[in-house]
Amino acid sequence: MAFWFLFILLLGLATYLMVQHSVAQITRTPVWLLWLVLMTPAFLLSGWTLIYSTKQPPPPGLIIWSLFVCTVLYWTLFQWGRRVPRNTQTEAQAQASESQPTIKPTAEPIARPIEPTEETQLRNCFPWSVYYVQNIEYRPQAVICRGQLRTKASNAYQQIKTNIEAQFGDRFVLIFQEGFNGQPFFVLVPNTQAAKQTNTPRRNQEQLTRPGLALLLLAATLVTTTLVGVQNAGVSLPPIWEISSLFKLLFSPDVLFKGLPYALGLMTILGIHELGHYLTAKFYKIRSTLPYFIPVPFFLGTFGAFIQMRSPIPNRKALFDISIAGPIAGFVVTLPLLIWGLAHSDVVSLTEKTRFLNLDALNPKYSILLALLSKLALGSHLTAKSALDLHPVAVAGFLGLVVTALNLMPVGQLDGGHIVHAMFGQRTAIVIGQIARVLLLLLSLVREEFLLWAIILLFMPLIDEPALNDVTELDNGRDIWGLLAIALLIVIVLPLPQAIANFLQI
Repeated sequence: MAFWFLFILLLGLATYLMVQHSVAQITRTPVWLLWLVLMTPAFLLSGWTLIYSTKQPPPPGLIIWSLFVCTVLYWTLFQWGRRVPRNTQTEAQAQASESQPTIKPTAEPIARPIEPTEETQLRNCFPWSVYYVQNIEYRPQAVICRGQLRTKASNAYQQIKTNIEAQFGDRFVLIFQEGFNGQPFFVLVPNTQAAKQTNTPRRNQEQLTRPGLALLLLAATLVTTTLVGVQNAGVSLPPIWEISSLFKLLFSPDVLFKGLPYALGLMTILGIHELGHYLTAKFYKIRSTLPYFIPVPFFLGTFGAFIQMRSPIPNRKALFDISIAGPIAGFVVTLPLLIWGLAHSDVVSLTEKTRFLNLDALNPKYSILLALLSKLALGSHLTAKSALDLHPVAVAGFLGLVVTALNLMPVGQLDGGHIVHAMFGQRTAIVIGQIARVLLLLLSLVREEFLLWAIILLFMPLIDEPALNDVTELDNGRDIWGLLAIALLIVIVLPLPQAIANFLQI
């Protein structure tokens, strides 16, 4: 019970920061009101749990209707207070406005990124045979050039980028986007980082990587995951404030070897996942931080790892490669670890209390992929009435599957959201993300362990940051890899069909 309310507190804080970061600049509706609407379903569940405890689950209607009503109310409040520039005439203009800070109407002249005398130079950067400019909009934070594309998008972006740099140097970052009406347009944004990078390039690069901090977090996460691994092995640990006794017990060889298999397995999976992102970003010469682990002395021993990219992504090809590299690299490591761990796991009886997240009696049929791998590793020992008491390495591998599935969800800033953005474009990716959230919510009615995922994804923004060239489409090979990634998500998340279970005799 205490853990549940701690989670609600952390979820509330994360939701408030997310709302403040994503919509505070584009709506007059108070952030606290939007936050309250989003958190209402979680508050209702908390109140139900407080009154009836966990013995009596809440009625599905309460969950469905609260989510539906709160989603509609949130959208209504957001649109009611939305700041819209007066000169916004089309949907494409609205999209450009949302991607930039809000412009308040004013009668006074405003500063423009370029002078009126430079407009001829700007128009000369757009050859009529490449991109015929029909309209130029001047805003304090950008210059928006709209017209008709008359050649391949990749060739147009590269040629116009070269022309802009020849005329204006590094004053602007050129962005090529597709509007809601399907027409591509160019945006020139003042390059505020150019001067800083010119003055102190080495110092910025040193502060960006911070290898000392990365190693410190790596060591701390190794300790916390080992502690969790020791606890999962059934060893009683002293309170966390008794540091000397804790470390004395932890560095005892017998105890240490009980915790290390889980710790090393999980950290290897998470580390390789982030290294996939990091190395691919380096390949595309995108400035990024080293992988940073997040240590916690409870739960899984870590909240995962992350990298931060400090340079814009050049095109959808790079966005796709960087996004898919992490889940694929992590899955390639997860697969052999999970198979080995399953082969060394114990087969126990399947009971009514056997749940998806019960690692002492895990029902493998809750996941298509997990069931297939379990049958491969255990053979005839696995029957229809069997559950699994997972080996520590199998626990790490199982969590690797969970992490892979969560990252491949095609929503917003997740890897899956980046992948569908790169494959289908920003507009279609938003639709896919909304459909995915609804489907996961419906699945949570049958599989209650997905309810937490559904709530988290419901609060996650659907809009993804565009690449500099966000118009050029992917090649067929990358589209196939993207579809395979979606298929991997499906076989991890969906339960094993009974027909296949009968065929496998499990």
